Amino acid sequence: MDVTIEPSHVRGTARAPPSKSYTHRAILAAGYADGATVRDPLWSADTRATARAVDLFGGDVTRAENGTLAVDGFGGRPGVPADVIDCDNSGTTMRLVTATAALADGTSVLTGDESLRSRPQGPLLEAVADLGGEAFSTRGNGQAPLVVTGPVSGGATSIPGDVSSQYVSALLMAGAVTDEGIEIDLETPLKSAPYVDVTIEVLGAFGVDASHTDAGFAVDGGQSYAPTGGEYRVPGDFSSISYLAAAGAVAGDDAVRVEGARPSAQGDSAILEILERMGAHVDWRRDEGVVDVARSALDGIEVSVEDTPDLLPTVATLGAVADGDTRITNAEHVRFKETDRVSAMAAELGKMGVETTEERDSLTVHGSESSLSGATVDGRGDHRIVMSLAVAALAADGATTIHGAEHVDVSFPGFFDVLYDLGASVERDE
Repeated sequence: MDVTIEPSHVRGTARAPPSKSYTHRAILAAGYADGATVRDPLWSADTRATARAVDLFGGDVTRAENGTLAVDGFGGRPGVPADVIDCDNSGTTMRLVTATAALADGTSVLTGDESLRSRPQGPLLEAVADLGGEAFSTRGNGQAPLVVTGPVSGGATSIPGDVSSQYVSALLMAGAVTDEGIEIDLETPLKSAPYVDVTIEVLGAFGVDASHTDAGFAVDGGQSYAPTGGEYRVPGDFSSISYLAAAGAVAGDDAVRVEGARPSAQGDSAILEILERMGAHVDWRRDEGVVDVARSALDGIEVSVEDTPDLLPTVATLGAVADGDTRITNAEHVRFKETDRVSAMAAELGKMGVETTEERDSLTVHGSESSLSGATVDGRGDHRIVMSLAVAALAADGATTIHGAEHVDVSFPGFFDVLYDLGASVERDE
């Protein structure tokens, strides 16, 4: 699907979609339990992949008309899947359920689409082997398709922290139902650390204890998943809030109000502090879960995305509108997402007249040297690239057409409807 956006001013109220990160973990945690109800989940392409995996491990995920998920779990003992687990484009699914597969008494096969089959899984496969399982890449390159044989009973492993925090989250979730528990030593400093905090927060809500250690993380074995009252409610998603808040900052007519912005362990709530540092008017009423963002002149700043890789496309877009340079650092791991987001943003913003300097670990956007103009751009099969370019289009001179806009379904299925309701000129060509 192509979407064309004319320069627009936006105003009004929008509700943040539920968190994709929390929904993945909640669906799988409910699978590890005897069962649970997941309220306010994000039902997207990625989270449906996790639900399918729970089904294949012997659980059952049923979605009601109001969106609530009723999950019959496999009680901490996943069965051997009767079919290949297709994770589609969801890296979170593949990594979380690779550890689940290591608990099954038999062999599981996991694959995904072309993009997912290019992403690194090797350190997690090595960790499974450390714990007594068998795990390998069919092509011998640490990438899917993956073959995993269990069961593991727990133990100790070490893992690099600078490739993906999802390896740690996967092992913590699975480790709670092993006999011995799992101890994880980090070989390098952890990138995207807040995502592990999200995992620990969800585990706590399901009655499971996991903790930081001096060397990394640990979770005791023999635990049971059981949320209070048999249900879990998913919070709003700050990664998605970033696009709505950025839209208010670059194209707001009065203010854009975003509901569902309650504090949580999500590192991407840093977008609000980044916007303030750049000069935007931000009013976050935490107790109400409401944030107002109004347009103002923005100035370039330096931003580290070490812990917030999903914010790089949003910050790059803000830099295209700001005066001066916006330098995004600690970004090498952002190259291993649905696409190489560092290069993708440099190239696609470049089509819109934006000057950038790309280095291995950073992206600098030269706002004062740029003239943001409408153009035909490619979303690169990446939901976050698509949404960031849509925000840039609001402030561009002339119309912008985004190829592959349907990929917003991965995390924010109603994104273009929300933009339209806020007053943006949005035309779809399906």
